[in-house]
Parts: sequence; C-alpha cells; structure tokens
Amino acid sequence: MEWRCAGLGWSGGGPVLRWAGGRSSALAYGRAIGFRAVGERWCVGARGNPCPVRAVVPARATQARCPECARLDRAFSVAADGVPDDPRTYRVYLAWFGPGLVKVGITAQERGAVRLLEQGAVAFCWLGRGPLMAARRTEELLRSALGVPDRVPYARKREVRGALPGWAERVGELAGLYERAAALAGWAETLERVAFEAVDHAEAFGLGAPGSGAAEGVVGEVADGGIVAGRLVAAAGPDLHLEVAGGGVLVLDTRVLVGWQLTGADAGASVTVPVQPLGGRGPGPTDGTAEQEGLF
Repeated sequence: MEWRCAGLGWSGGGPVLRWAGGRSSALAYGRAIGFRAVGERWCVGARGNPCPVRAVVPARATQARCPECARLDRAFSVAADGVPDDPRTYRVYLAWFGPGLVKVGITAQERGAVRLLEQGAVAFCWLGRGPLMAARRTEELLRSALGVPDRVPYARKREVRGALPGWAERVGELAGLYERAAALAGWAETLERVAFEAVDHAEAFGLGAPGSGAAEGVVGEVADGGIVAGRLVAAAGPDLHLEVAGGGVLVLDTRVLVGWQLTGADAGASVTVPVQPLGGRGPGPTDGTAEQEGLF
C-alpha cells in the first residue's frame, strides 16, 4: 500500500496527516514519529481530480501542483473570487498570531474554526456573518480602516510563536480591534454582526508549556531518501514542531510533504534533509502480503 501525503489537516480540534485516497493518521503530542521520502514528488491535481500527466513538482514548492493544475484550482477558488455566486453563509474574523500580528479574513460558516486552525491562529474572534460578497466587502473595509492585512507569512508566525504573551494580552488586543471594527461605518447591510468572544487555540496547538512553540530551524524541503524524525511537541497551521535527536526543536512545514510517498523510519533517527534558519522561507507492505494499518 502506498502512502502519499495529502497534507496536514485538523479534525476534532487536533492535527491529522492526510493521505491520497482519503486515509488519515491522527497525531498526538508527545508521540515519536519518523518517515522517509521515496521517489518523486507528484502534483496533487485540482478540485479533487488527479493530475492528468502526473507531473513532478519542485521539492521546495509549498503548493504541490503543476502550473496547469494550479491555474484550474485558482479559477474556482473563493479566495480569488472565482465563485462570486456561492450561496453559502460566510463569516468574517480577526485572527491573532502574536503581539501586533493580526489579520482579517473570511471563511465558510459550515467550516467553523477549522480555517483558523489551518492558518495557525493562536486566538481569534468572529466579527459578522452573511453572504459571500457582503463578507468580502466588509473584509476589505476592515483591512483598510484598521490597517491589518488579509495575509500573514508563515515565517512571521513561526518567529513569534516561541514567546507568546498570556491569554489576557491576547484577548485585550483582539477586543480593542473588535471595538474599532464595530464602530466603523460602511459595513455591508446584509452582514449580521456577531458579539465579541475570543477563542484560544493554545491548547489545541500544544503551546501551553513554556517554550513549546520555540524552534531552532525549519524543514522547508525533502528529497528522495530524506528522513525527518522526532517527538511531536506542538503543531500550528501546517507546521509540526519536532524535538529531534541530539536535542532542539525543528519546525516541519508539512506543505512540502504533499505529493511525496512516505515510508516509516526510526523515530530516533537523525534528520537528513536541509534545515533553514527560523524566519527563512518556510512501512508499506513488509512481505508482499501484509498491509500496514498506519504510517506512524
């Protein structure tokens, strides 16, 4: 059985590694994991369809799609306004990643807080809910009036994750921005306001212990035969924080695992893939008959 990585997801408030074909592996903090990349990295296709040419994609790319599949995926993306008549209800939110590091965004109401977990938001609050274009117009109003972006680079999120202030400071910053947002004129009339309530993800991310989010480097690519192994101490967004052999913590950006076939490796093995400074870019069948139930 082949285990080809489809990325890190969040289910039931915890991280799971997803695999091509619909399988998933739950990840528990404190667990030792190890894997080896095999062969070539394949394009994952677009909109649920496999890449027709099974294109090979670069090891360092954070999107495992060939140019044609990326174009097709983008054409039907809500983020690119590719589906302006989407009938679903959307929510506008403020996401907090660290002191002074806040963004505004929208997500489908049916997804709940999953989008915030996927982005690595340590805390967040809802602002309003309504039709897609009303949510989009209000997002742009708030971005401009509050001076907050609609995107935050993962490198910046990692830099601040190792020394986060307490809950009171997180709530205070969110509450202040919420009050400023609520006082603005120009909200879309069809967007319903939502009362302030701050939500914390520190426990879900495993960031409760001092220094649990601190890291010394980032794994930003893998290659055929490359090994990544360690004890999982925290996770946020697409990042896994691994305590590795010899001490120290590395961040594994799981976006660069997508499209690779992975096999099990000794969890105590040394990391043999390139490691970048923090702040930089961001067993199958054993005998031919028995099939492995999970990679880790």
